[in-house]
Amino acid sequence: MEKHTLTVQPRTVLGKRLKQLRAKGLLPANIYGKAVNSQAVQVEQKSLEKLLAEVGETSVVNVTIEGQEGTVPVLLHNVQVHPVTKAPLHVDLYQVNLKEKIKAHVPIVLVGEAKAVVEKIGVILELLHEIEVEALPTDLPENWEVNIEGLATVGEQILVGDIKLPGEVELLTDKEQVIVRVGELIVKEKVEEKPATTETPAATEGVDEKTATTETRNVSEDTEKKDNIKKQEKKEEKQNQK
Repeated sequence: MEKHTLTVQPRTVLGKRLKQLRAKGLLPANIYGKAVNSQAVQVEQKSLEKLLAEVGETSVVNVTIEGQEGTVPVLLHNVQVHPVTKAPLHVDLYQVNLKEKIKAHVPIVLVGEAKAVVEKIGVILELLHEIEVEALPTDLPENWEVNIEGLATVGEQILVGDIKLPGEVELLTDKEQVIVRVGELIVKEKVEEKPATTETPAATEGVDEKTATTETRNVSEDTEKKDNIKKQEKKEEKQNQK
């Protein structure tokens, strides 16, 4: 197992002054543990960020405290981060006894692509993200890989009991819990949009023709009336001449 190290300094800055400490690139931390007096320390932000990129909460880290001899084996606990930037703000360093078993939660990592997903039969539902185990600190796995390539049909699943752990690691999580299952593939139906109702050119032309016919009829009637009036006037004129 790879050894991880971290150097810290004793801390005297407390309370509201921690903001000033962070402004200098230093983060507050605490070393605590079973039958261990809690000690306030500080760590360089860059060093902690580099360490967090390499280890999880089940990796043993050997901590050197400036001004003190030897190293202290710890696990990283309760890493607090900024809600926006996600930069670390505080960390607890849990001191462990390397000869004493401890309980820890090990993250599950899904490996591969399920056949059901490749063939578009179903989707993968990850129902459990970590398992609880008990082991010596140096035997704790950083994570546990679960291969899902064999999941081919809807309803197929992998249980906690299907995980094969090393003999020195005891599984505490219920073996009947489901880690991952193939769910049904949901296809959204397309809703056809109804075309907007509009007047067709033919309908418009029909209206125009009707209007034009009516107007022509009215003009003809006016012309006929005028002709009849003229005829009547000529007839009356002839009668007067007689």
